[in-house]
Amino acid sequence: MGVFLIRNEVDDKVLIAAGLNLPGTINRHKIQLHHGIHPNKRLQQDWNEFGSNNFSFEIVDELAPRDEPGINYQEELDRLEDFWMERLQPYKREGYNERKLTRAERLHRIAARHQG
Repeated sequence: MGVFLIRNEVDDKVLIAAGLNLPGTINRHKIQLHHGIHPNKRLQQDWNEFGSNNFSFEIVDELAPRDEPGINYQEELDRLEDFWMERLQPYKREGYNERKLTRAERLHRIAARHQG
């Protein structure tokens, strides 16, 4: 379990992602990119343009399983991913991630949809 990034070695842009099964999650991203079906269109476009040799997959943080009952690893993983998003700011020209909306922003969008 942990957080990893996909780094474009040409311009140093990154995509931050997390998974409960790091090897499986990283492998899924690699397969999607190799087959041209990755959901992040900007990452896929750069992968196609620059080639797979110009990208690296780096684990930046891991969560170790613990023997405590009732641990919500997904919540811990979400917090860890948020930490790395805040630290690296992988948005717009610096990366491929989209900024997550705050709770207030989500509620505002929902209210706006119901009004109009």
